[in-house]
Amino acid sequence: MTRKTLKPLLLAVTAVVGLIAAPAVASAETLADALVSAYRNSHLLEKNRAVLRAADEDVATAVAALRPVLQWTADYGYTRLDTAPNLDRQSGSVSLAASMTLWDFGRNRLAVDIQKESVLATREALRSVEQDVLLSAISAYTSVKSTAEQVAINENSVRVIGEELKATQDRFDVGEVTKTDVSQAEAQLAAARATLAAARGNYQVAREAYKAAVGHYPQSLAALPKAPKLPKSLDEARSVALRNHPAIKQAQHSVSAYDLAVQAAAAQRLPKITGSMALKNDEGGYETQQATIGLSQTIYSGGALPSAHRQAIANAASARATLQQAGVELSDSVAQAWAQIDVYRAQIRAYAEQSQAAQIAYDGVKEEATLGARTTLDVLDAEQTLLDARASRIDAEAKLQVAYYQLLSAMGLLTVTDLKLGIPTYDPAAYYNAVKNAPYTSTRGKSLDRVMQAIGKN
Repeated sequence: MTRKTLKPLLLAVTAVVGLIAAPAVASAETLADALVSAYRNSHLLEKNRAVLRAADEDVATAVAALRPVLQWTADYGYTRLDTAPNLDRQSGSVSLAASMTLWDFGRNRLAVDIQKESVLATREALRSVEQDVLLSAISAYTSVKSTAEQVAINENSVRVIGEELKATQDRFDVGEVTKTDVSQAEAQLAAARATLAAARGNYQVAREAYKAAVGHYPQSLAALPKAPKLPKSLDEARSVALRNHPAIKQAQHSVSAYDLAVQAAAAQRLPKITGSMALKNDEGGYETQQATIGLSQTIYSGGALPSAHRQAIANAASARATLQQAGVELSDSVAQAWAQIDVYRAQIRAYAEQSQAAQIAYDGVKEEATLGARTTLDVLDAEQTLLDARASRIDAEAKLQVAYYQLLSAMGLLTVTDLKLGIPTYDPAAYYNAVKNAPYTSTRGKSLDRVMQAIGKN
């Protein structure tokens, strides 16, 4: 192989390195931009916000059960008697009735408290979804970056091998090499084209995943930011996760709700005092007023009430076990993310050493080929080894970036607020504060109207 033949190969490899190391243009979309877009465009987040608002209304429903119920009734009757003479009779009445539970030994109040705990658990579920949405966006961003770099490497590889094939053919024409050398170069070029096709396919898949996660196709993506701040030790990471992760907090609120449900089930056996008032106005101006106070208690329910109590106790035990298991699984997730970071860091160092050694080997094989001590296949194999090492390093670097944020997610710190993205966020308490007292009239519902306008649900 002549020096003239090797020059395009060296230039192409240098171009790949320059492409990977080139700084992003000023208008490039950053990872923070992608995360903001994912947060704003996520239908999954919107769905779970609606689920939370529905849970807020459960509190309003429970509060409403503590209040009186007013009902009005209007009756009209017509009667015809076939007598001699015929008698026609008409009657009408209007009534207004009010009923209310005066005292139920805390059953309704427990129902309100149960729904409040359910709301808090649902808020934590929403925070979990937010973490998943942002982590998906981060994974999509790094995947687009790494697959684009893989495409660039393989495009250059195809160009370089194409030049090598042309040079080998020229040498064959003058009798310097055999037909075998030409066939080897042709085979290597076909393999490089197949690898390039796969890389382009992976890039298109990554683009579609990016659109699904972020809300639009990627254009020009900026370089990945520096690694986020991580805890100093695995024990510190686990401690933060067990205190802060939404899965833990959600399970804690579920335990509280089930404990209250046990009390509510026991209270079902207690008496209940109800009161009612009615005002009726009949045809002819006759007015009837009535007031009633009633006391009732279930003496025998066929075993239904004791069964419901036992069931509530079992559900509470299940919730506690779920909380304990959540802690175990979360601790394991933190440890796995921590270990993955160490693995990818070690891989990057190893691939860097491999790339350095492969570069030296490649340079040596090139020189030896100019002296006739190496074949065309030796040069192509050395070049492929070098490119494989660089491609592996790119893949490991992308996985390391995702692993950083996987650790933050396992710690419960992968939210818009924790990442300090600096954008307005959804306030899970706004709707709750507007409906927690079960507003009805327009005056009391003004705050609810404002909340609905803010979330675009007019």
